[in-house]
Amino acid sequence: MARAGRGATSADTVRRARDLRGAETSAERLLWDALRDRRLGGLKFRRQHPYAHLILDFFCVEKLCAVELDGGVHDDPAQRGYDEARSAFLAEHGIRVIRIRNEDVLYRLPDTLQRLLALIADEPPLS
Repeated sequence: MARAGRGATSADTVRRARDLRGAETSAERLLWDALRDRRLGGLKFRRQHPYAHLILDFFCVEKLCAVELDGGVHDDPAQRGYDEARSAFLAEHGIRVIRIRNEDVLYRLPDTLQRLLALIADEPPLS
């Protein structure tokens, strides 16, 4: 039986998510420090959260919102196509995806957090 907020997640996906938590990029580490412990607008986030066959960089259950960090590899047309399909899959399951560039986190964190909070605040609360 799938846990709420995870979809039908395999043990392998959960294991991969745990491994990713130990191999954060500098942008992930910086953003996690700003999101953890309800530091952004009192919202609870999870990092490297398994959902179905995917692993979400950051996930706010109460707002059903995934925050994905994108580096240069996401500029590749094939990767963009994959990202769009992934976002569409999540949208079908009621999850909104917000994409943020690594550079925005690394060099413009205060503005990025303000923008992120504004985008998330537009979402209705989980009922």
